[in-house]
Amino acid sequence: MSPKEGSADNAQEEITPFADLMALQHLEKSTRILGAPTDKPEVVETFQSVSLPFSPGAGQRAFGGHVFAQSAYAASKTVKKGFVIHNITGSFILAGRLDVPFIYTVRHVRDGGVYCTRAVDVRQKGKVCFSCICSFKRLETRFSYSYQPAVDLQKKYQSVLKGKKPEDHPLAPGVDTDWWMRAVEMGEIEEGEFAGVDLRRVDMRKYNRTEKISKNPHKYRQLQFYRIKGSPDASIQDQTQLEKNDREGEYDNLYACAHLYASDKNSLMVIPRSLGQANSWTAMASLSCTVIFHEHGDALRMLDWDVTEKGQKRPREKWFCQEAWSPASGGSRGLYESRLWSPDGTLLATTMQDSMLRYKVPEKL
Repeated sequence: MSPKEGSADNAQEEITPFADLMALQHLEKSTRILGAPTDKPEVVETFQSVSLPFSPGAGQRAFGGHVFAQSAYAASKTVKKGFVIHNITGSFILAGRLDVPFIYTVRHVRDGGVYCTRAVDVRQKGKVCFSCICSFKRLETRFSYSYQPAVDLQKKYQSVLKGKKPEDHPLAPGVDTDWWMRAVEMGEIEEGEFAGVDLRRVDMRKYNRTEKISKNPHKYRQLQFYRIKGSPDASIQDQTQLEKNDREGEYDNLYACAHLYASDKNSLMVIPRSLGQANSWTAMASLSCTVIFHEHGDALRMLDWDVTEKGQKRPREKWFCQEAWSPASGGSRGLYESRLWSPDGTLLATTMQDSMLRYKVPEKL
């Protein structure tokens, strides 16, 4: 958390564009036959991350959201134009290291006319640390029906949102624990940049500190706003060409990965906070994570091109909102869920994480 809480000027000086964070080097493309000689060869492509992993809280483990998002991005490099990720389910197997790049092995499972599937194994030093299945689909216009929850976030959470713009909320802390935020405020810890996205944590105390919520942990809520950092394609300086590419969906998979990445920031801390045990847990880790995108197109895209300043047209980063909670906890595990909302109130995606969560063992009397 920034010491200048509530200030619109508390943006970090460092800017790491999300596109740079996701950059990949294509290593090889090969085929192999797994069954009989008449079986169709299976295509496998291998990529390596360009940027080294990082830890938001200056810890010893890589941020899980990085490998989660970059797995989907690697898979997106193997599908035809027009296919956008709509579903990813992954399992976290080993803690990510900070000193070596990720190696992504993408297996072509199926290529269909509307859907295609990829399986991704991620390795560091030869060991699989993450594995996932990604599904992509083309836009379908034959069916016109649609529905979603009728939720007005500004009205529902007016006690904490009224009179504030997204950028008025403090930067999300490296670790969403009370001891970390106190140490930052006292100058004992210097808050580093959260690379790739600008993420703001809403102070939910006015909303959550009620008897109704304290007795019903599943009603506890946490909001955070986020927007992408940097251009989706720094190689294009012509704003007209960049806008054309953007409106045609050239960067849709990169944007989807930015949503995946942001959705995992401090996610699991919602579970102990909802239980009133924010500082008594001893171990916490994601076991598996699923994200389903309900919308593509404009709802997914992160730049607003209909902005003019001083007579000139320029893109502006859109602010999205994540609404998170924990519906269940027990057996040294916790469940985390969230909804990602577009600026116009469109339900963009639903996320769910199964986690390992352990607390201090009470001392025997």
